[in-house]
Amino acid sequence: MSAPAPAVVVDPPQETSQKPNPNEPLSPFSKANFIRTVATGYVPLVIATLVVFLPLLWMLLSSFKQPGEIVTMDLKILPESLNLENYATAMTTVPFAQFFANSLIVTVVGSSIKVILAILTAYALVFVRFPFKNVIFVLILVALMVPAQVSILPNYILIAGMGGKNTLWGIILPGLGTAFGTFLLRQHFLTLPASILEAAEIDGAGHWRRLWQIIVPVSVPSIATVALVTVVSEWNDYIWPLIITDRPETMTLPVGLTLLQNSEGNGAGWGILMAGAVLVIVPILLVFAALQRYIVAGLTQGSVTG
Repeated sequence: MSAPAPAVVVDPPQETSQKPNPNEPLSPFSKANFIRTVATGYVPLVIATLVVFLPLLWMLLSSFKQPGEIVTMDLKILPESLNLENYATAMTTVPFAQFFANSLIVTVVGSSIKVILAILTAYALVFVRFPFKNVIFVLILVALMVPAQVSILPNYILIAGMGGKNTLWGIILPGLGTAFGTFLLRQHFLTLPASILEAAEIDGAGHWRRLWQIIVPVSVPSIATVALVTVVSEWNDYIWPLIITDRPETMTLPVGLTLLQNSEGNGAGWGILMAGAVLVIVPILLVFAALQRYIVAGLTQGSVTG
């Protein structure tokens, strides 16, 4: 008679607790994802917006206030009434119309020449063969790293020696080269397919025709970005026009604010100065708001590859 088989003891099933995987993506509607989105996204965005927007809002509100509402021990955020007297005083105390015309001429002429030079230079660096091309591009990158204040004294000596003091062309001439625009357009031109230029070359198109009929039409967002940044820079430029001009008939709007400050130096003139500052920034803010979408399109063009 055979021995009975040993009994097999089966352990009862044990409950296993599944720990959450830290690498597993969170559900879009989970509480943790909501907290993470608010803490890392919305909160920094709101703080950055307030840092930029609150001074502008305070300047706008102060432009409607009377002197007793600004220089006071009791903080008053809102003006008692929307009084436009500060704006009228700012426009009549100094030749505001002349300042506006000078800024318009300097911005339009200077920005147009800058953008055209940037397009031509970037095209040459990408599509034209010539010696020391890479060396020239390195020098352009160096120009991006050197502060503009370094060249103020040499530019002043040069322009003043040429008779450009207190002239609009003296304001425009030193800043005609734009390293940023050349760099941005060059990087964009490198992303263009070579086939379109090869087809145009086979058809007998020269560099001039290829540039203006092929390259420029397909590069409108990048060119618009360079143009917009250049316009903002030219309109807001203060240091160089302040140095090269000392007569009201050739001053630009930012420099004109200095003249307005000198004429309204006491505490009673803060509202007038705020009104003048609003008049200076409103035109460029309108232009920027209308064209800011080109900045995103231009800076991201060519960054996604398929």
